Amino acid sequence: MLLRMRIYDTMTNQIRDLEPKDPHKVSIYACGPTVQDVPHLGHARTALTYDVLKRYLVWAGFEVFLVSNITDIDDKIINRALAEGVSEDELAQTYANIHIEQLRNFGIKDPDERPRATQFIQQMISIIEELMENGSAYEIQGSGIYFDVSKFDGYGALVNRSVEELRDSAKARIIADEDKDDPLDFSLWKAAKPGEPTWDSPWGPGRPGWHIECVAMSLNLLGEGFDIHGGGSDLTFPHHENERVECEAAGYSFAKYWMHSGMLNVSGEKMSKSLGNFQTLGDAMDRYGARPLRLAMLQAHYRSLMELSEETMAGASGGIERIDAFFRRMEAAQITNGTADEDAKKRFSDAMDNDLGTPDALAVIFESINAGNALLDSQDFNGAKSSLATVTELLEVLGLSQVEKDSDEDVEELIRQRETARQEKNFKEADRIRDQLHSQGIEIEDTPTGTLWRYR
Repeated sequence: MLLRMRIYDTMTNQIRDLEPKDPHKVSIYACGPTVQDVPHLGHARTALTYDVLKRYLVWAGFEVFLVSNITDIDDKIINRALAEGVSEDELAQTYANIHIEQLRNFGIKDPDERPRATQFIQQMISIIEELMENGSAYEIQGSGIYFDVSKFDGYGALVNRSVEELRDSAKARIIADEDKDDPLDFSLWKAAKPGEPTWDSPWGPGRPGWHIECVAMSLNLLGEGFDIHGGGSDLTFPHHENERVECEAAGYSFAKYWMHSGMLNVSGEKMSKSLGNFQTLGDAMDRYGARPLRLAMLQAHYRSLMELSEETMAGASGGIERIDAFFRRMEAAQITNGTADEDAKKRFSDAMDNDLGTPDALAVIFESINAGNALLDSQDFNGAKSSLATVTELLEVLGLSQVEKDSDEDVEELIRQRETARQEKNFKEADRIRDQLHSQGIEIEDTPTGTLWRYR
């Protein structure tokens, strides 16, 4: 088994051959969400990158172990819970469930492990103890434990910036603390504050800093020197750089490769609540459908700045219609799967091996659709069978297969369950069932005489 894939490594700033620690297995840690709100399109694009990476590697014959965490303790969670008058656990659990369900509706397969930060507190404490013992960290009474950036040579290497450059450019983001040795020093353990959740530690009650959470989870679940650490490009600094230096300063080898997916523009501008163009994943799937949204994202290279506009989505919707029309035509002609075209599969692999080149991989699929339609026109049914098998197989690698629809009886049962939930005023469950039906291409309408439904 030979892995020919090359990926862009942020650390070395170049495309490198992917050479996993285990020749037959690839280990991936993809930073997941901080669950204080519903997922937005940026979350979806990042999750899609590592979902497709795993799908492709598995299709290519490799075992893949993917870990994607949930940050369930954080300043944002504490503040949101306080504002809503609920506990941090309750808030985190609510939004974690929403994230998981909406990502599934978007076609994202569950990771092999989905750890939560609060499950690894003791492992975090152990790493912090090692950093304290070797002089890489220090304590500020009443504030907590901080990493000492001055003790680590090469801080900033992941973003190819010097300490001085980082200090100058990040002034607005650096948390001011007059007692810190350096403004760039960052929190490993935060001393307890009234009303906040805390855990016991050698330095008194408190809670972990953000960066140490991912270090503990990745090392404990994947081991030292795991293959790929991924996330959105917005996490490169400070989060990923701080993870890296914490781990290496404690004496452990960390990720061999760093992958970062690009950001997303909506109608020509960076997605932002202040600009009024902020879109949640749920709203976008309701508006466009999960498969067109997924196709639109895959038509842009994962590292590029993606433009999401009405024009983009119209093109993606047309692309999905081309795919589905191809399958309808093959079904009408009673064409069944034959043997996939090895040349097309080779061209697909070449595209994906070139730094996860989904745009070129999609081109191979649409070329196969065109070829299949032409073969059917010429009544070359064996050739059409091969095209059908090729398109079917390659769509599955990208997670773009047609959604299998429930039978009418299953839909009716879900409608009944939703009506029962509404009568019991369990509106959260009713909304969940509505969203499930919508993700399967079913639209519902509540009328005075009952709920009507139809396939879109």
